[in-house]
Amino acid sequence: MSELYRMVHAEKAAYPIVLLCRVLKVARSSYYAWCEGEAARRARQAADDALANEITVLHIASRHTYGVPRIHAEL
Repeated sequence: MSELYRMVHAEKAAYPIVLLCRVLKVARSSYYAWCEGEAARRARQAADDALANEITVLHIASRHTYGVPRIHAEL
């Protein structure tokens, strides 16, 4: 389903969203909900990447000796 939303998003400059949604048989409300969710997904991915970087730094600083319990305690 997200392929259809991506198509609507890509073509919205050339065609009205109402027309695109009607042709692709997608509810406009679903498309707009998908657009809002995209920003949330990007924010979550950025937060996950920052956490992974912090875990990597702690692991390297411990000379690769810290495991999950100690990394968790450090965080």
